[in-house]
Amino acid sequence: MRSLKDAQLGAFTFFASALPHDVCGSNGLPLTPNSIKILGRFQILKTITHPRLCQYVDISRGKHERLIVVAEHYENSLSIFQKPENTPSAEKVLQIAYEVLEGLEFMNKHGLVHRALSPNNVLMDCKGNVKLAKFGLYHMTDHGADVDFPIGYPSYLAPEVIAQGSFHPSDPSRDEAPLPSGPKSDVWSLGILLFELCAGRRLLQNIDISERLKFILTLGCMDDIVTVLAEEHGCLDTIKELPDSVLELLRKCLTFLPSKRATPAELLRDPVFNGISCHYTPFQKPVSLFSSSLRCAHLVLPDDISDLCKDDDEDYLSERAIDEVYYLWCLAGGDLEKELTNQEIIQSKPPISTLPNFVLEDGETFGQGRDRSFLLDDTTVTLSLCQLRNRLKDVAREAYYPLLEDEQSSLPQSNSSNELSAAVTLPLIIRERDTEYQLIRIILFDRLLKAYPYKKTLVWKEARVDIPPLVRGLAWAGLLGIEGDIQAKYEGIDKDTPIPTDRQIEVDIPRCHQYDELLSSPQGHIKFRRVLKAWVVSHPDLVYWQGLDSLCAPFLYLNFNNEALAYACMSAFIPKYLYNFFLKDNSHVIQEYLTVFSQMIAFHDPELSNHLNEIGFIPDLYAIPWFLTMFTHVFPLHKIFHLWDTLLLGNSSFPFCIGVAILQQLRDRLLANGFNECILLFSDLPEIDIERCVRESISLFCWTPKSATYRQHAQPPKVAGDNGFVKTSTYYSSDYQDMPKTDLSREPLSLGDLKAEVSPRISAEDLIDLCELSLSGSSKRNKTGKPKIVAVDIRTAEDFNRGHISGSINIPFNTTFGPENEVVQCPAAGGLQSYRGRVIVVISHNMKSAFAAHLVKMSFPRVCILDGGINKLKPTGLLTVPSPQI
Repeated sequence: MRSLKDAQLGAFTFFASALPHDVCGSNGLPLTPNSIKILGRFQILKTITHPRLCQYVDISRGKHERLIVVAEHYENSLSIFQKPENTPSAEKVLQIAYEVLEGLEFMNKHGLVHRALSPNNVLMDCKGNVKLAKFGLYHMTDHGADVDFPIGYPSYLAPEVIAQGSFHPSDPSRDEAPLPSGPKSDVWSLGILLFELCAGRRLLQNIDISERLKFILTLGCMDDIVTVLAEEHGCLDTIKELPDSVLELLRKCLTFLPSKRATPAELLRDPVFNGISCHYTPFQKPVSLFSSSLRCAHLVLPDDISDLCKDDDEDYLSERAIDEVYYLWCLAGGDLEKELTNQEIIQSKPPISTLPNFVLEDGETFGQGRDRSFLLDDTTVTLSLCQLRNRLKDVAREAYYPLLEDEQSSLPQSNSSNELSAAVTLPLIIRERDTEYQLIRIILFDRLLKAYPYKKTLVWKEARVDIPPLVRGLAWAGLLGIEGDIQAKYEGIDKDTPIPTDRQIEVDIPRCHQYDELLSSPQGHIKFRRVLKAWVVSHPDLVYWQGLDSLCAPFLYLNFNNEALAYACMSAFIPKYLYNFFLKDNSHVIQEYLTVFSQMIAFHDPELSNHLNEIGFIPDLYAIPWFLTMFTHVFPLHKIFHLWDTLLLGNSSFPFCIGVAILQQLRDRLLANGFNECILLFSDLPEIDIERCVRESISLFCWTPKSATYRQHAQPPKVAGDNGFVKTSTYYSSDYQDMPKTDLSREPLSLGDLKAEVSPRISAEDLIDLCELSLSGSSKRNKTGKPKIVAVDIRTAEDFNRGHISGSINIPFNTTFGPENEVVQCPAAGGLQSYRGRVIVVISHNMKSAFAAHLVKMSFPRVCILDGGINKLKPTGLLTVPSPQI
């Protein structure tokens, strides 16, 4: 999206047609409001970028089907030339015509027709160049079918458009809608505009509307329409004095029969513009972030490098993209309805005044015809940026061009920089509403993403702080490692041929996050269907399971105008976090996942685990939708965004920590209730504090040894790359699945053996790593300075004295448990109570789980078992023996 520069932000409003409330569609669901349909169609207009078109920015839906559109705006328009004293020269007329045709041709390439050309919709920037406004009104309203007013102005409509007449779907007298207008209808409108410029006056303004239409239709009998119009309006002499090139252009535009009228593309190549076209460079659309083309090929350094330096009074905000400026305007207190109300575009009426008829006591009847407020008012209100500029006045100019390397930390900090540094400690919801903070973050991420993938490490680093909502879609793509020409790959997938899954997709989409206006629109359903079908077709070894639509929703919402990127993100996300979850028979994968989750509950909260097991409330009853949809079936989108901002920084075991964190928020209610109450509780999940959930998930994740969440059905190791939560050399950084396998690694267990153990196992390499870190006095200590780990050797004293892990304690199993594994002496009596809270690793000969299970029953947290027992450690040479007594 291009920068603001000398443009302004403008807003205009209109109403969509209201639908009857008691009518349902063929699927039995209520009809989609026309305002929702318009909102969905509008989205593609934000991607239509051209120097001759005003950039669309946003659309807002209000009460009673009101829609407010925000777009690039300029104060001057073609109306300034429609006065005799401002009549432009022939060269200027040709220039305007050429620039309008450039905009129309670009629109036509994207399947758009203006249909509403008028002097007020042909704006002029500060350099006198044409900017077409409101060019998307015809498209977003489905060719006028979703509104109660006609699209276009009678004086400028082409004859074939007038001949079709007006149409409304609820009109019983019309069986079929008129054919949509084509590109040639805009050429006629352009001809009328050019004629008015040359004549210095407006046409057909002083006669009745019906007379105007009759006159336009009678022009079909005339050989020379230009001459007839000139005679009718008393400007024949003026028109005759025009150069032949201008007259020829007018005649080609004002050709009555569409079959003989040229298109914008044909007129652009007409010899009449030979002297004009040489001054214009063909527009080239900027290369997107994910493509096979060079993104920087167009960049050229100036001869004088000092030209890049900005003056002290430079307007840095105007250099930012229009969508960024509007986003910041909203954060700074901008209110669209308030702005329109202040300009009296939106007027409130007492309820009684909206009645079609009402009678006073004296019998006097008041009535009203059609409420004209529901018709189109094409007034565009300029949004003032004064409040935003005042809010950002203290932001240092260096902030608009941040350094990305280490020297940034050595720069002197301004007051505003110090304030922004302090803002990092504030809750996320406050940071996301802080105008200055968001400006800094957006600029930084914008630079990092433009340098992606070369700055991928810095993207990870900054995402650990937070992700600005405005760039979340691209930031997620960067975190998922999306690269290459994703559009070509997506277009190569057959999304049209019917497949057996189509029926289930059609059923699921109308139920997926339909509270959201964007996803509930018909365009949203179409895109949903295409992305889901592309994934199903491109993964023949997997199948569509209910829940896949929920997984797709966040990516589609953030990349609504880029289906290829939504598909690419979804395709990268699933194998990382849901590997083989969508097999035709996924029972073994799901059961292993739920068993590991049960062990994680016991590891972090044994008291809660004991209670849930006693009442039989196992994860199979509530956690499958959590993990199959990565919580998108549980939480609304705005919570999922915050949750996934952190999830995407973690490895495939991080969802376990999220699940435990959710249970801990419900801990008191779960402990106080039985099975039936817990079922009811999860059938309508209470409000979850997502920020607290994220914070506690990170803490749980850092307390969990890597190998404790090992799953043999997880994604195989990657060749290269580190997708850890912290992109550093710390212990808990990478996914255990990605680590090279050695003799000290965890061995796979059968599902039956895994379910038989309450506590998780950790690998010998994990134990060695943790012990070395704790002995070196590194960061693997808690706030009291004690090591996070304690190794409990449950072999006999004789075996312990033959060799043990340095620093481990010996609590023999045979003195704690009897022959039938009954408890003889509580392990806590042996001094283990003082180690409560640390990671307790139980070491034995044959990995007896009864000792660990008893510790869990005694509510000892963070209990795990050494996989392979002491035998795994014997070849390492790390076992020590006690020093002989002297």
